[in-house]
Amino acid sequence: MDLGLAGKRAVVTGGSSGIGLATARKLLAEGALVAICARGAERLEQAAGTLRAEFGVQNLVTHAADVLDAQAVAGLAEAVRSRFGGCDILINNAGQGRLGSFAETSDADWRAEYELKLFSQINPARAFEAMLREARGALVAVNSLLAIQPEPHMVATASARAGVQNLIKSLAREWAPQVRVNSILLGLVISGQWERRFAAREDQRVTRAEWFADLARRRDIPLGRLGEAEEAAAAIAFLASPAAGYITGASLEVSGGLSRHI
Repeated sequence: MDLGLAGKRAVVTGGSSGIGLATARKLLAEGALVAICARGAERLEQAAGTLRAEFGVQNLVTHAADVLDAQAVAGLAEAVRSRFGGCDILINNAGQGRLGSFAETSDADWRAEYELKLFSQINPARAFEAMLREARGALVAVNSLLAIQPEPHMVATASARAGVQNLIKSLAREWAPQVRVNSILLGLVISGQWERRFAAREDQRVTRAEWFADLARRRDIPLGRLGEAEEAAAAIAFLASPAAGYITGASLEVSGGLSRHI
């Protein structure tokens, strides 16, 4: 299926690894022009080297920026306008989960979690709003199923994710009809965070396949496995594309059936 992404100008935050990198690769494969950003310049360039080897240098821009730094994100927007002339697609993908119950979460942790989850959406949205409106483009937020199905061991993250989902719904109304705004709600998808937890497992004799299979069983994932970054990237690319031209204010679950609500 041709998603109609050829020639579209896309920005992916958190693009140096995991879902962000997989999304950049998917968009480039579809013929888009892509800019990726991340905090760590070295890791960003490593990712860029891989993408350039696959797709060449002309269609890719890299820019080191912390999405919590509004001035740095404005610099990213300037770089994108200078190189591509504008932006059709913004993929807001940044931030990992914080483990902890309510009793275990300090005031500082609450503030840090809300700042990360909300301003990683707010700062890029502000910086690219004008370009997205000009292009009649699309914003896709990478969010979590925790936004609507909280877990007791991730209280702060779930609460902040719910705030992000509310923000996305508000933007979809405020930016219509010029810009479509949607989100994906991730369940358990293999990422650097899960790889680190596997590496720190108590029984080092357990293989990677065994560890992830046991995790899927314990979490009762109907499809019996964790998701792959490429599967999340495919959902993101669809929502960002003209193929989803009549979809805004929506959330698409990528969870293997983990959700329990109707």
